[in-house]
Amino acid sequence: MPASELAERKASADRVEVRDAVGNVLADGDQVTLIKDLDVKGAGQTLKRGTLIKSIRLTGDRQEIDCKYEGIKGLVLRAEFVRKR
Repeated sequence: MPASELAERKASADRVEVRDAVGNVLADGDQVTLIKDLDVKGAGQTLKRGTLIKSIRLTGDRQEIDCKYEGIKGLVLRAEFVRKR
């Protein structure tokens, strides 16, 4: 087996596959919508169902995604509460 193929297999084995509530595979930069109203701890704010979250980042955890939203720093959402747009 060539070294390039071996390196590619090793890199793909290290990647974590993150899926949304419906089962779609999420990737960095995707847009997602919330499927449930979520209370944001520490911000005193509620994100309503249907809210669009742009440009997500995967954290390496199978169930957590990192994202930005107006007025909330360091927002981390569970993948089970979002749907890929």
